[in-house]
Amino acid sequence: MTPLRIKINRISGASKDVSVPLYATAGSAGMDIYAAVEKDMTAKVGETVLVPTGFSIELPIGFEAQIRPRSGLAIKNSIGIMNAPGTIDSDYRGEVKVILTNFGKNDFVIKRGDRIAQMVIAKYERIEWEEVQQLSDTTRGSGGFGSTGISQT
Repeated sequence: MTPLRIKINRISGASKDVSVPLYATAGSAGMDIYAAVEKDMTAKVGETVLVPTGFSIELPIGFEAQIRPRSGLAIKNSIGIMNAPGTIDSDYRGEVKVILTNFGKNDFVIKRGDRIAQMVIAKYERIEWEEVQQLSDTTRGSGGFGSTGISQT
């Protein structure tokens, strides 16, 4: 299978030492994203910070980049992404930045080159709404919010 080719641009020469997103293993769905902070950045307990990555991308129409949390940061440091998954649209050309939130009990220091998130490139479909008077019936019907795990007696 031929990989999809996507253009990537380093924002400036100052980010040349920070890696572009990379797959860690042959089976990885997400690429690690690295912090391009100029100096150490601290996310205090309960604080949300915007972390630069030093790159921008040009996605083809019909694709998005999803920015997702890293499981290691979540379990070890209670660091997550406030708007997970974040979406980078195909017409956005600015720097990719990551909205990290410290949900932990200790301040968290982000250093230049730290792996802070992962990025998955995903195809999506555009739709058109067809407004109708009624939807088709299903076994589930309008049951939601845990209804599929509740037995009916």
